[in-house]
Amino acid sequence: MKTINKSLDGLHSMLVNKEISCTELTKAFIKQMHCCEPRIQAFLATSEDTALMRAAEVDKKIANNESIGPLEGLPAGLKDNICMQGIPTTCGSHMLESFISLYDATVTKRLKDAGAIVLGKLNLDEFAMGSTTESSAFHPTYNPWDLERVPGGSSGGSAAAVSACEVAYSLGSDTGGSIRQPASFCGVVGLKPTYGRVSRYGVVAVASSLDQVGILSKTVRDNAQVLNAIAGYDPQDSTSITANIPDYTQFLENNVKGLKIGVPKEFFSQELTTDKAEVINKALETLEQLGAEIEECSLPHMKYAMAAYYIIAMAEASSELACFDGVRYGHRAEANDMIEMFKNTRAEGFGQEVKRRIMLGTYVLSSGHYEDYYLKAQKVRTLIKEDFNQVFSKYDALLGPTNPQTAPKIGESSDPLAVYLEDIFTIPANLAGLPALSIPAGFVQGLPFGMQLIGKHFDEGLLYRIAYTFEQNTDHHHQVPVLLREVN
Repeated sequence: MKTINKSLDGLHSMLVNKEISCTELTKAFIKQMHCCEPRIQAFLATSEDTALMRAAEVDKKIANNESIGPLEGLPAGLKDNICMQGIPTTCGSHMLESFISLYDATVTKRLKDAGAIVLGKLNLDEFAMGSTTESSAFHPTYNPWDLERVPGGSSGGSAAAVSACEVAYSLGSDTGGSIRQPASFCGVVGLKPTYGRVSRYGVVAVASSLDQVGILSKTVRDNAQVLNAIAGYDPQDSTSITANIPDYTQFLENNVKGLKIGVPKEFFSQELTTDKAEVINKALETLEQLGAEIEECSLPHMKYAMAAYYIIAMAEASSELACFDGVRYGHRAEANDMIEMFKNTRAEGFGQEVKRRIMLGTYVLSSGHYEDYYLKAQKVRTLIKEDFNQVFSKYDALLGPTNPQTAPKIGESSDPLAVYLEDIFTIPANLAGLPALSIPAGFVQGLPFGMQLIGKHFDEGLLYRIAYTFEQNTDHHHQVPVLLREVN
């Protein structure tokens, strides 16, 4: 436990100082995975043999006194909508249950190029549609802090695996909060980068104008190190940005003096109970004592964000998933004719939440409704972007809760509208394409509760600086989930 719970720097130091071999380290994470998986079920597929082969290659380099990179030989996990050659990419759906990826996503390739060892693919809500990981077609994932509770979603498997030390870090995807919300529920660090900062090539799309690959990690520094490896322009992704990529670890300065942090009053709405508001207020007090200037501000159109988001996201999802028809990709149902085959394939292959979103998305894009719904939602999106532009003319970053509540119990989130409300604080950053970071802010009745930092476009470095300062002056990230105390 003392080994696998270390930061990436700590693990790297043990390898280069030959305190442990890469094979031994990989076996330690695999052992932890075998211990935890029967209880949290974070993985959908594993690649243990390949991982051990790659570990042996790293050991040869170390034995030959060759230098290794900061991620080299360190075990990672991928959300199962990110392609990795030779193993399944199911998206948590029966539609892709038998699909084996023929190639690596760009982020997978970049991790491999950095020497990372991928232990497997992690559970998610089906096609990344959900906030609890209960809509996975195969099984739910359980929260390491309380096995009766959800880990969040849709990147619930990615967050739970990091929290339970089954992997050193993981990649997820974030369409409306799907990295930050499970990071908050599982007490880890979760970053959604600026839209276009990280390639989406090889990542199964849900809503292409909103999706972004990001990172879940134990610490802020770990997160920055992984972003160094995966960020950058990709000619295979038409939305990829050519902006220069800094060394994000250079921003990790324990200093927030003079920074102006805005606190949107809309984040302290009726959805946020007093005990959770107290956690955020205490975090704000900590940053203020460390020298940051804290001031209330407003995002007046935020009240329309959730409605606009779900219209746009469902519309794009209905379009993106049209290719899963039994002809081009995925499951194919038996039928007497082509039309019946289309119907049966989608009826059998998709779960209830995916069907719900496809139907609603198709409706808002249909003739006579496009202007009333989709076009208006895009106009609201523009207003939300303008709100952010105005506040960022005065503030360096914004701060608030990541989500309204701590992790609910398995089975409690049966009302779709209540589940959608879980994203109320995370959605605006996706609509505006802004970077946003969730870090542990404290605990409510023994459960982790996260705070969210939102920055200007391509200002991930400043978010890391604020988060790192807060992390260095608090001990929330040192707390250990109940599961780890039981299995170690």
